Amino acid sequence: MSKIPYEVYTEDVEALSVLSPDGEIINKAKSPDLTDDQLKELMYRMVFTRTWDDRAVNLGRQGRLGFYAPVSGQEATMVGSEFALDKEDFVCPGYRDMPQLVWHGLPLYQAFLYSRGHQHGGQIPEGVNVLMPQIIIGAQVLHAMGIAMGFKLKQQKHVAITYTGDGGSSEGDFYEALNYAGVFNLPVIFFVQNNGYAITTPFAKQTAAKSIAHKAVAAGIRGIKVDGMDVFAVISAVREAADRARNGEGATLIEAVTYRFRPHSLSDDTSKYRTKEEEGQWNEKDPIARLAKYLEKKGLWTEEDTARVKDEAKAKVNEQIKKAEQTEKMTVSGLIDSMFETTPKHLEAQKAEFQK
Repeated sequence: MSKIPYEVYTEDVEALSVLSPDGEIINKAKSPDLTDDQLKELMYRMVFTRTWDDRAVNLGRQGRLGFYAPVSGQEATMVGSEFALDKEDFVCPGYRDMPQLVWHGLPLYQAFLYSRGHQHGGQIPEGVNVLMPQIIIGAQVLHAMGIAMGFKLKQQKHVAITYTGDGGSSEGDFYEALNYAGVFNLPVIFFVQNNGYAITTPFAKQTAAKSIAHKAVAAGIRGIKVDGMDVFAVISAVREAADRARNGEGATLIEAVTYRFRPHSLSDDTSKYRTKEEEGQWNEKDPIARLAKYLEKKGLWTEEDTARVKDEAKAKVNEQIKKAEQTEKMTVSGLIDSMFETTPKHLEAQKAEFQK
């Protein structure tokens, strides 16, 4: 057996790109096969997601949401990756990954309830294959591995996908999940949204590896690096990873190099660690503007379409936040009852204390 020289692993890998910032296809071999209707739906979802994000940031500042993690700039990774899945596939998100859940079937008002800390936000409707966002950094990666093991044991041709950031890739849970998925050849996709910072910690201080994709080597799974501002590259990578998983070829680690235009959270100040020059360079790679240019050249999208979707999104968000705010308030008794089919006696006693 020939040995691969160590030097192979010391070099960075080129990110897969399909659509240039000017809206031109630069890699026809990897361009996903999408109908005109699918292209328009993809654009609709990305514009809707950014408009929802804009509104959610304001709702958070008004005190009408609890914790909220902005997403603008990451629409290609979030919307594109979910778009490449089947509804039977399972999504295991981190706390920023609400768009994937909503586009996979979670009602938007429940996403708002989750942010407000309401238990109904975590009551997943029947047939919606998602877990609620995991707050513990990296824990969702293990959940996806377990679900994938279930798919394999049941001989089901489904895939589990999980999301984390570059910071999550430094957690022990991340390595444990990759290792286990490699050993048992599991149908799981580990999707890392590398936006260059783990809150304020730059990527260079996260790892000495040239890329996160390299870390697949030690786990014995496939690794790929993609342009996370290019929705076509994301769809292509996820589709290929899902096809491989369904065919029994195991797990894939996808590193999507992206950039979040907004802060890590509403309490973060990016001016403390990011420069205007850096932000300007990434703004030129805006995933929505990139796709819009492509669709406009094909005669499939106009500025009027963008305005229409923004209006629809604003109306939908206003409707859904009102529904969340009108949901019956939580009670201690209701919270206890929701945890068990038959409430244990000691908790019945606690319920009685709160009802006095």
